[in-house]
Amino acid sequence: MHGADDAEFITLARVTKTQGRKGEVAAALFTNFPERFASRKQLFGLDSKGQRHELDLEEHWLHKGQIVLKFAGVDSISQAELLIGWEIQVRRSQRVPLEGDQVYISDLIGCEVYDGGRVIGKVQDVLFGSGEAPLLVVRDEVAHGAKEYLVPFAASYIEEMALEQKQVKMKLPAGLLDLDSPLKKDASLKSRAGTEKKQL
Repeated sequence: MHGADDAEFITLARVTKTQGRKGEVAAALFTNFPERFASRKQLFGLDSKGQRHELDLEEHWLHKGQIVLKFAGVDSISQAELLIGWEIQVRRSQRVPLEGDQVYISDLIGCEVYDGGRVIGKVQDVLFGSGEAPLLVVRDEVAHGAKEYLVPFAASYIEEMALEQKQVKMKLPAGLLDLDSPLKKDASLKSRAGTEKKQL
């Protein structure tokens, strides 16, 4: 369970396995700015119990679509194994400023989505697939048994984004929500709350 200050942090990567023999770990990237690790030496690791630990980054490099990280004090495979599953984070205040109509996934999570004047539900996650636009996973808790919709996060559907008020106002094509099938658990998921990826 994450701590009360979880909203102050952004997840850049998640450790997936050990890499090498000297304590290195490989991590899946959740940022479009991996080059920023060059200047981010002070990081935080969130473990499976929701405890956050300070980490000093000694080295990093990209490898087969992931990033390899070497932290001070982690010098063996057995020590590195303890980090598997950890989220590698920075403070929200250290985020890279975005340009134009780009937004962070972490700012979208929890937003109420409107279709015209009707509230559809709240954004739970964002899916990336083969389509041109990412899909918002929108959950309607009011509906009987709760419903989840996949809503294309396309500029042509967006009327207004008031992220500070946690609202996204859209104008969706007629029938889009009626035709949408329930979200399957095995859907390809490439994001989570708090990540630093940018959209649009």
